[in-house]
Amino acid sequence: MSLYDALLRIEPTPVVSLNRALAVAELDGPAPALAALEPLDERLGGYHLFHAARAEMLRRLGRTDEARDANRMALALTDNPAERRLLEQRLAAGGPIPPQ
Repeated sequence: MSLYDALLRIEPTPVVSLNRALAVAELDGPAPALAALEPLDERLGGYHLFHAARAEMLRRLGRTDEARDANRMALALTDNPAERRLLEQRLAAGGPIPPQ
């Protein structure tokens, strides 16, 4: 985590903050990660990976309806065929597919 904190001091961008929040999820769990993601909505609301990350945290918290909505938003924001397939699979499964 200290490396992300150092990177934020050097490059304080919303995408670095997004990546830090994902590291928080692995270290502290989905609730603190979701709390770290929420303030980024204003700056990353048009970025599909922000919504995909939110969907994963919401899924881990058992908030499947909200996770589905976040996945739908991510799907609407990307034209990348591979990313679209993954998001469509997540939606068909009722939420994000757990990592393997």
